[in-house]
Amino acid sequence: MIKAYKSPLFGGEASRSLTRLALLALLAPALAGCSFALPSLVKEAPEETTGSIAPAGAGSARLFSDLGPEDWRRAKAALAVALDPQGNGQPVKWDNPETGMRGEIVPGGKPFVESDEICRSFKATVARPAGAPGVAEGTACRLGADEWHLKRVRQVVKT
Repeated sequence: MIKAYKSPLFGGEASRSLTRLALLALLAPALAGCSFALPSLVKEAPEETTGSIAPAGAGSARLFSDLGPEDWRRAKAALAVALDPQGNGQPVKWDNPETGMRGEIVPGGKPFVESDEICRSFKATVARPAGAPGVAEGTACRLGADEWHLKRVRQVVKT
């Protein structure tokens, strides 16, 4: 039978409890330092913009430079419907009675994956109330259920 060590000053169990308490008292300040952050005493550095990540608003490019905000909102909604992988693949028209701008988005081919995003090519046309019609071809992508954003767009010059 093994007998517990008995301190001459304290009983064996009391001695172990005091040892554990002393160890905890030594470790507590070190561990507590990890549980909260002190405010920085140094002024924060300005945010840097690099070319590796597109800056906010990069997905706000428009198909045609002369589309106003409401025209682009309507064209973007048509783009989302036309490119939807669950959709029927048919062209989708849009118009803005206030500006007289109207257009059509025609999906091209099947959706594909590029850089972990679902992408699809398209052809877009715009009819302007005063001016020549425009044609653009491009690719739009989205990550999961996010909004479609334009990846590549080029204006097609009709000859």
